[in-house]
Amino acid sequence: MAVTPTRWHRRLAAVVAAACACAAVNSGAGAALARTPDKPHGKAHLTTPQRAVLLDATQRFRDVKRALRAGYLPTKDCVPGMGFHYMNPALVANANIDPTQPEALVYAPTAGGSVRLVALEYFRADNDGNVRTDPDRPTLFGHPFDGPMAGHPLPAGHPPMPLHYDLHVWLYQLNPDGELTSENPGIGCR
Repeated sequence: MAVTPTRWHRRLAAVVAAACACAAVNSGAGAALARTPDKPHGKAHLTTPQRAVLLDATQRFRDVKRALRAGYLPTKDCVPGMGFHYMNPALVANANIDPTQPEALVYAPTAGGSVRLVALEYFRADNDGNVRTDPDRPTLFGHPFDGPMAGHPLPAGHPPMPLHYDLHVWLYQLNPDGELTSENPGIGCR
């Protein structure tokens, strides 16, 4: 039986929500990470060797078909300033942050109706579900994640996304606001 786009997106939302719930429960099993203070990313950036590691690990995902084969599932809606998020439920459920395995890939729409890879997103559920505490804030190459933040809305009937941390890395599209900021003014949803 063919999966219609509506059923596909509901199934994706359910898988991601379940993976997030698993991550929230299992996050204590992940590696302990030192608390880092909140600080704006501004013009923070990766070093050339750090960028090379990420490019080497993810350049194959410039072909969206390879991302799909690797387990990244597309979301239905384009987020202005970000694009389309393709989440990997297995990576979302794993509390460890591996720079070579981002939990999400971010694609921008193209004029031809396709998508192109613009950013990586790293994600981890908050351990205690309390927005006022952050001793479990993860880092990527020493850069603290944003959050903890409320989960994003999912369709009715699905478990809510937990409080979480995330960090965008604008590796494939210049971001004038900074390589590690969450939104990119150059990304629109046509």
